[in-house]
Amino acid sequence: MTTVLGIELAPMKLPWERRLQTLGVLYHFWCSFVTPVLILAFFGWLLYAGYLLVVLAYGVWLWWDWDSPRKGAYPSRYFLNMRIHKWFTGYFPLSIHPTAELPADQNYLIGFHPHGIISISAYNFMSNGTGLMDRFPNITFHLCTLVGQFYLPLRREWFMMHGIINCSKESLKVVRVQCTPLTFPPCRYVLGDRRKGQAAVLVVGGAEEALDAHPGKHVLTLNKRKGFIKLALETGAHLVPCYGFGENDLYLQAANEQGSLVRKIQTWVKKLWGVSPVMFHGRGVFNYNLGLLPFRKQLNTVLGAPIPVVQTETPTQEQIDDLHSLYVQRLVELFEEHKTKYGVPEDKRLEIH
Repeated sequence: MTTVLGIELAPMKLPWERRLQTLGVLYHFWCSFVTPVLILAFFGWLLYAGYLLVVLAYGVWLWWDWDSPRKGAYPSRYFLNMRIHKWFTGYFPLSIHPTAELPADQNYLIGFHPHGIISISAYNFMSNGTGLMDRFPNITFHLCTLVGQFYLPLRREWFMMHGIINCSKESLKVVRVQCTPLTFPPCRYVLGDRRKGQAAVLVVGGAEEALDAHPGKHVLTLNKRKGFIKLALETGAHLVPCYGFGENDLYLQAANEQGSLVRKIQTWVKKLWGVSPVMFHGRGVFNYNLGLLPFRKQLNTVLGAPIPVVQTETPTQEQIDDLHSLYVQRLVELFEEHKTKYGVPEDKRLEIH
């Protein structure tokens, strides 16, 4: 391996399959992080070049389609099954391991852990790259993300064609006063849908948990995260714990232990803007230790067994606390049962804050 100024350069001769896998990762990173800038520049150029009618036409579509991110989106089998998703999952590789059936006569709220830097393991639920949708053909998976992700033209449609919805309460819980037979597009609030077989996936730890994403660490922000528990009780959606082994190993993050100056600044910015300024690096296209691409680390996502939930329209705090305790218990059991199979030392434990 050639090293220049501490940078480990990748060899020029690599199998074609590995190049395609890198292309798969570049595609997802391009759509997620590069296209926002290009799209804004594109619409600016349209206005500058005199294509005002094109911009107005998209504005009309946006007005008509504005509620789709909270009404189930419009997942497309074509986009979910594109070959590039196979290349993406093969890069790490990324695999999912269900431990139980998900009967199609129920709806599900899947809690995904840990957040990691950018929750790459959650890609299990936005494509059929790992065969999850072949494994559960009667379940429609909806990965949830921030409402603001749907404000960007064109990329919002790309998200929704992959089944991604916003994580607002209105998106996940039916609001009966707005759900009428005349609603168009059809009223499809995911967990309150009369049709069953819907599964919403929430990355529970959020931006705060990303700050604890260090290789070899298993730290979760969960003790005070009870909103998803209340939502499960209100909708009767069965809770499913899910853990992504290897997620925290994909990047190296600046030292930011609790109490450090870096961590204090990150926490302050998060309170101000709602987003944690995580300082991290991975690898590049042509090198192994400098860039923003994730390292090639094996990712194994374990999908636990559903926890039955009885619908309670106005749950008490005691009911929420009891179900939260049960959920944490099942999540810890899931971690302990599978950790040694996926490279976690026997003496490692989940740290839940």
